[in-house]
Amino acid sequence: MLTGKRILLIISGGIAAYKSLDLIRRLRERGASVVPVMTKAAEEFVTPLSVSALAGVEVHRDLFDLTKEADMGHIQLSRVADLLVVAPATADLMAKMAQGRADDLASTLLLATDTPVLVAPAMNVRMWDHAATQRNIATLKQDGVRFVGPNEGDMACGEFGPGRMSEPLEIVAAIEGALGEGPLTGKRVLVTSGPTHEPIDPVRYIANRSSGAQGTAIASALRDLGAEVVFVTGPADAARPEGVEVIEVESARDMRAAVIGALPCDAGIFAAAVADWRVASASDSKIKKQNGQLPTLEFAENPDILAEVSQMETGRPGLVVGFAAETDDVVANATAKRLRKGCDWIVANDVSPETGIMGGSENAVVLISDAGAESWPRMGKDAVAERLVQKLAKALG
Repeated sequence: MLTGKRILLIISGGIAAYKSLDLIRRLRERGASVVPVMTKAAEEFVTPLSVSALAGVEVHRDLFDLTKEADMGHIQLSRVADLLVVAPATADLMAKMAQGRADDLASTLLLATDTPVLVAPAMNVRMWDHAATQRNIATLKQDGVRFVGPNEGDMACGEFGPGRMSEPLEIVAAIEGALGEGPLTGKRVLVTSGPTHEPIDPVRYIANRSSGAQGTAIASALRDLGAEVVFVTGPADAARPEGVEVIEVESARDMRAAVIGALPCDAGIFAAAVADWRVASASDSKIKKQNGQLPTLEFAENPDILAEVSQMETGRPGLVVGFAAETDDVVANATAKRLRKGCDWIVANDVSPETGIMGGSENAVVLISDAGAESWPRMGKDAVAERLVQKLAKALG
């Protein structure tokens, strides 16, 4: 419940603004108070009277309100809330946030606050996919702004894809998580991410193309639903998630030690692309060319972290989720892997070079469990993470 929590809700201009009316109702029935702010464009889609009636308080619309500015009202509004929520968040408003602009009440509140911010984006799929929007999203995430959605589906403009604002109850769950009252509050979840680097000599190593983006997205989604997250990552390119415990490792053996040290936990999500092999005896000095002769490298098998954790007799997490990156017979190979490792779920994907998934921004997965194989459509890695974490929250009860 959100009893006593104060939410500053910023409604920007977009067809999804109609969902903000239901969001206000859902928040108030859970005990939260809602202070609404509307942009000029938002008034083209919903009326201030409707918003005010549902919130039970006046709507704030103007930056320069002479009845309030003696007390610097635009500053106070942003400081007394427990959370700032932007729903819908248009591409324009997110651009202002990323650039630090403050030319209306909404953008000024967002710039003047030190309160946590949660945004629910809503826009045309092409606007969402545009490089400028993706740069702005990356900047906002780096600044600690939390995201919920967008979902994938039919658009009011007739197109299909990511850009639909999350449903009100999904936003409520994200708000509860941001305020430490989400469905995963009190749960400790371990996430592994990124590649591992296995040394050959001091300057060379064995690695793979994993960027760590999917693991970061999963850790962020868990955090947003209230979980205590331990994030064990190899040397990945992706930014580390804010607000979680981050443990940096290099090799598979380092990762195993960090994982064992992080137990016990309620769930473990093993998204890391751990190298299967290492050089048995890495050289202490750089291996030199010797008259065209090729060096001989002897390999040793790395520890199987997923299998070890899945098969623990004591201290096993209640839910163990593995990942299977495959290039052939994805479902068959991943199903066999789940049985062989002993984990509860396997998230399988096709990482053939032509898919662009390994190291890319999108994923297309099949969730394999006792219930069978559930294929998900191709979507952004953030959307995959949110869908997986919602299922995990239900499974953990």
